Amino acid sequence: MTPTLLGDAPLSALAVYAHPDDADVSCGGSLASWSATGAAVHLLVCTSGDKGSTDPASDPGELVERRAGEVERAAAALGLTSISLLGHPDGELENDAATRGEIVAAVRRLRPEVVLCPDPLTAFFGEGYVNHHDHRAVAWATLDAVAPAAASPLYFPERGRPHQVKVVLLSGSLEPNVLVDISESIEQKVAAVLCHRSQLGEGGEWPRAVVLARAAEAASAAGVAYAEAFRRLVLAE
Repeated sequence: MTPTLLGDAPLSALAVYAHPDDADVSCGGSLASWSATGAAVHLLVCTSGDKGSTDPASDPGELVERRAGEVERAAAALGLTSISLLGHPDGELENDAATRGEIVAAVRRLRPEVVLCPDPLTAFFGEGYVNHHDHRAVAWATLDAVAPAAASPLYFPERGRPHQVKVVLLSGSLEPNVLVDISESIEQKVAAVLCHRSQLGEGGEWPRAVVLARAAEAASAAGVAYAEAFRRLVLAE
């Protein structure tokens, strides 16, 4: 099935991702595009990024501080309304009651129309990459938090008034059914990704080239220059 282009931007959205750079890579163009329309666009980062280095001499505490700063700069590049950092250690995120409760609290406090998170069914990308444990954990935890917990008053009653999310957009899906046109916000996406110097090193031209190539590939069947692809789940009209 060929994915179709989404129409109007939502009035509010919440992106829930595991690591400090995940949302920018996965859906930064969509978040920036919606922010530009005046939508309230929020980000919840579940881990601290304390293990995001291949250097065994790295100090985890210093890395956490550095990556928190990168999140702030990337959020500014995208024009986000707010960011929240839960600070779980990398590799230890679980779809348990504690994590679901934190996500439910964010959903009920921010009351988004749309929630974005990874697709939990994407375990492998080709033959050479196993999707990170934290990505899979946050994906299932977010889905369980919005369907049904956040909308049901007897789940986590101490976490605020119930809220029904209308749409969930799953990034990194192997079966996308919708596209968001990010032709006007592609440079903001690039700028946000480049904020994560702890992951890219000096960067150079290759990160920009990769971002542009992936967005162009996603857009190829839609008649637009750049896009991000998602599996859409409609939970309420």
